[in-house]
Amino acid sequence: MGYDWSACPSDVKDFIINLQKGISETVNDRFVGFYLHGSLAMGGFNPKSSDIDVLVITNKSMKVEDKRNLAQFFLNYSNSPYPIEISFLNTEQLKDWKHPCPFDFHYSEFWRKRYENDLLRGTYTFLNDEVNTDTDLAAHITITNHRGICVEGEPIDEVFPSVPKLDYISSILGDYQECLGNIEEDPIYCSLNLIRVFWYLKEGAISSKQEAGNWGLQTFPQELSITIRKVVNSYANKTETYFFDKSELILLRNYISEKVQKLLH
Repeated sequence: MGYDWSACPSDVKDFIINLQKGISETVNDRFVGFYLHGSLAMGGFNPKSSDIDVLVITNKSMKVEDKRNLAQFFLNYSNSPYPIEISFLNTEQLKDWKHPCPFDFHYSEFWRKRYENDLLRGTYTFLNDEVNTDTDLAAHITITNHRGICVEGEPIDEVFPSVPKLDYISSILGDYQECLGNIEEDPIYCSLNLIRVFWYLKEGAISSKQEAGNWGLQTFPQELSITIRKVVNSYANKTETYFFDKSELILLRNYISEKVQKLLH
């Protein structure tokens, strides 16, 4: 079993608190709130493998210098020891909901090299004054509204808009389509994510990957249970190492894909 915010080890909690303080010092009086979503909010956080998923809201848009200062902060702080995935939005961007949602700044380990290069060379290829959009934010904000944790700042229901159901579905289907194609390369993440999307479309459940895996164990046909149990145990980081045969992954993928297609039409 993984951790949630209330039960996570003290070093994880300290990491989050210091992260929030570092951000507050950078954005100063523009800070509105710091919110956890993802596994640490919903349970299932694994200190050995999970990201720290965060949304930060400010009351004003961000200047280029702010972005570059934040990039340097995250380059130093992320992966020491926990990887961070974080997006900064301002209240104006949330006032009139748009999908895909605009944002001021984003950091994840995927962006590390790009930000390192911009700062090292004094370039503005990625750290500039452009306003970008992200289809994933519809999912992040929906999860924050339903399961998120306010670590510091204004209450969630006073900050975030309600995301239309169709925008949430559009957001999660992007990752779902990728997982259909990548299940052999990344069986654990992709299997759990496929189950999670199916569960939402079937019953409206907004779940963690761990919760989705447990639901799959209880509800999927018997012939898929061995595969799902291996996925769930691997995600929980048990000591055993599991081998996934291509045929069992394709069987699971095809079962979910067929069910999802019927639910979408």
